[in-house]
Amino acid sequence: MNKVYPSAQAALSGLVQDDITIASGGFGLCGIPERLIEALKGSGKGGFTIISNNCGVDDFGLGPLLHSRQIKKMISSYVGGNKEFERQYLAGELELEFTPQGTLAEKLRAGGAGIPAFFTRTGYGTLIAEGKETRQFDGEWYVMELALTADIALIKGAKADKAGNLMFNKTARNFNPLCAKAGRVCVAEVEEIVEVGELAPDEIHLPGIYVQRLVLNPDPEKRIEVRTVMEKN
Repeated sequence: MNKVYPSAQAALSGLVQDDITIASGGFGLCGIPERLIEALKGSGKGGFTIISNNCGVDDFGLGPLLHSRQIKKMISSYVGGNKEFERQYLAGELELEFTPQGTLAEKLRAGGAGIPAFFTRTGYGTLIAEGKETRQFDGEWYVMELALTADIALIKGAKADKAGNLMFNKTARNFNPLCAKAGRVCVAEVEEIVEVGELAPDEIHLPGIYVQRLVLNPDPEKRIEVRTVMEKN
């Protein structure tokens, strides 16, 4: 099975439909599948439910999909840094399911592991727990959270072999492996593709069984979300 596709558009061919759920890896602008997101925008489809820690910035990452009104709902832990995300949410134009960051990660992990739900202390007694089952264990109260799965997972890796075995670069690992495992079909954008056998087993962070399609992006745009520098004296 050839997992390598010639372009991001080709890698998404036949997968993107209206009203699907998409898990997108990344944290801020770190480890985001930028070319796949651009291809998703260019698909012309919409009504997406996007599972991602945040929604990029106004002009990069997932942000442009808000401007084109292709996102119906976000399942996220963070809104700050994207003015359009904030505006649409406060105006009632965008559905938002706020989820604590660790809980979001665990919901994806559980979905990928086939675990339908789990209990966590995070959020008990807050708005997060409203309408959810709660239960007491050993004198402590817990909230039941449902797992998350997606029709498609879009992830970013540093290097892959042609079988789809992936390496991630430092903190770009973040949500990417979790999204990959929670997606029914996973499409990975990577900076380098090598032959099978060139990656040492201990270098592989995500086995190729979780990756169905690969696309090469050798020159990604690695932005800094908020740059802070010291003034010269």
